[in-house]
Amino acid sequence: MNRSMIDLWVGVFVAMGLIALLFLSLKVGNLASFSTAESYQIQANFANIGGLKVRAPIKSAGVVVGRVTDVRFDNESFEAVVTLNIDSRFQFPKDTAAKILTSGLLGEQYIGLEAGGDPTMIKNGDRLKLTQSAVVLENLISQFMFNKAQEGKDSK
Repeated sequence: MNRSMIDLWVGVFVAMGLIALLFLSLKVGNLASFSTAESYQIQANFANIGGLKVRAPIKSAGVVVGRVTDVRFDNESFEAVVTLNIDSRFQFPKDTAAKILTSGLLGEQYIGLEAGGDPTMIKNGDRLKLTQSAVVLENLISQFMFNKAQEGKDSK
């Protein structure tokens, strides 16, 4: 092989490496899935959202059914208001519960939906009433330490 052919193959491999890095960075940043499917928006109030971010997945039974589109603070209720964009292929009852959960080693947070039993379905613009906030590890540790301190104090 001559010099120009080797340079061409090196260039091809470098380009493929750059494309792979771009794909991985989009995948890690939750930007790799661009959906043009029809969807509807609902809202949910949470006392604490932990590290939940915009574009975080919304899952039900382990299946991604939507994405978080907005997170804001409500000055009247002093809670976080999360706007959920749900794919219109997936319908949920009005008494569906939303929880902020953590997955993976990196602690990516997502919203988990548990369907209820109400015969009427959620419509665009509705608000979920049953929500469970994120579990904050620092709060769990401080509660554990406080309980251990109380046990030591009570044993004297």
